[in-house]
Amino acid sequence: MGKGSKSRGCVGWFLVVVILALVVGAVVYTVKKKIDRSRANKPEPVPGPPGAIDKKYADALKIAMQFFDVQKSGKLENNKISWRGDSALKDGSEASLDLSKGMYDAGDHMKFGFPLAFTATVLSWAILEYGDQMDAVNQLEPAQDSLKWITDFLINAHPSPNVLYIQVGDAVADHKCWDRPEKMTEKRPLTMVNTSVPGTDVAAETAAAMASASLVFKTSDSTYSSTLLKHAKQLFTFADKYRGIYSEQIPDVATYYNSTGYGDELLWAASWLYHATGDQSYLEYVTGENGEEFANWGSPTWFSWDNKLAGTQVLLSRLSFFDSKVASGNSGLGNYRKSAEDVMCGLLPKSPSATSSRTDGGLIWVSEWNALQHPVASAFLAGVYSDYMLTSQTAKITCGSDSFKPSDLRKFAKSQADYVLGSNPLKMSFLVGYGDKYPQYVHHRGASIPTDATTGCKDGFKWLDSTDPNPNVAIGALVGGPFLNETYIDSRNNSMQAEPTTYNSAVIVGLLSSLVTTSSIAKSLT
Repeated sequence: MGKGSKSRGCVGWFLVVVILALVVGAVVYTVKKKIDRSRANKPEPVPGPPGAIDKKYADALKIAMQFFDVQKSGKLENNKISWRGDSALKDGSEASLDLSKGMYDAGDHMKFGFPLAFTATVLSWAILEYGDQMDAVNQLEPAQDSLKWITDFLINAHPSPNVLYIQVGDAVADHKCWDRPEKMTEKRPLTMVNTSVPGTDVAAETAAAMASASLVFKTSDSTYSSTLLKHAKQLFTFADKYRGIYSEQIPDVATYYNSTGYGDELLWAASWLYHATGDQSYLEYVTGENGEEFANWGSPTWFSWDNKLAGTQVLLSRLSFFDSKVASGNSGLGNYRKSAEDVMCGLLPKSPSATSSRTDGGLIWVSEWNALQHPVASAFLAGVYSDYMLTSQTAKITCGSDSFKPSDLRKFAKSQADYVLGSNPLKMSFLVGYGDKYPQYVHHRGASIPTDATTGCKDGFKWLDSTDPNPNVAIGALVGGPFLNETYIDSRNNSMQAEPTTYNSAVIVGLLSSLVTTSSIAKSLT
């Protein structure tokens, strides 16, 4: 009996200890969950003025900015690229216009107005959001100079309210040559849109470029800013009144920059015009019937030269974050912000709705051609949205049952930038001139031909086929990028992977500018 009582007593005490342990564990777990929830709901600190410089991103930004100089057409001023010189000085002469400025599109000598205008819009946006961070590493002035080189061209390409020249050069003839731009002799015909041959998409994108750039130069050159805004308004009216997809109206342009629609450009342009003017009619345009028709709310898309919806959603979410008076009760603006968050949730790798369109190394991967365009553009939007959240003290976004902080978006943006700069299976930078290992056979005529070579249109192809690395470095070029299996063939004839584009430079400059340092962004673009 004595032994049995002792045994039952030990068991009883053991049960008491177990129950106490479970109670204590439950209390600790509950308290921890409350603390975690409290932390999750607590906004991250607002960055102050530009803080410590991240040397990696600063160095990369200084390099990336130089590709705009590589691509410049016309009579060069303060030329910093030793192997470049004046070129295309007679562009536009057949219409008695000076279209000598602007920038070549890629490794060729074409000036395509649609992606060039997109380049200007994105570069303007980067300056407006991150000008102080650019300035901290002496890159604000180069960015503004490059932007003006494009907008000078766009102004001249718009000689009357309903006429816009959208292309210089014949792509078929141009691509039959391999020569330096300084020596080219092929004809440079002009292509335009007007009331008879409308191009809503390209006209609206050019309006967006002009409107956003007018904000960039508003303080430093008010006269130039006013000129840009006048052109932007005229172009938007033209684009909206005379509707048509430019690549359907002019089939020859579809081979290179085929447009899939114009609704996104109309919303994009109207959004920029609202920021530039404060005119309520532009806000009503994007939140009313046109928003219902074109915005595709709730259907995330990839930001690119052809599709501006994700950019528009992020840009208009600015108003929800920083202008409660305008945003209050405006369901349309709420739809844009919700759609912007859907885009962000698709990008975050741990989100329940994360896209599966990624390489094993974590790079967003959408297209074989110019594969880096989409991840870099997406990362730029993620950086911008993260900074909207930080500056407005917004603690989190919700993706399904999970929530994510601004720092999660910034971490994603960094992951894409780092991949580009060499944190990838190839241990190679895709930004030419950055790091110890980067492409040597960039598909770029000027870079591939020695400056002292005497080359005509046809005999220059020996330089395309040469097995020697490029004699000139296309500094700052962001090449097309890797295949899905994360391989890269460094061959000059591999234009799918090895050709850089000017609009790629705009998105990488925007992304790197957001990562150079931390600072709160301006609550108003004006």
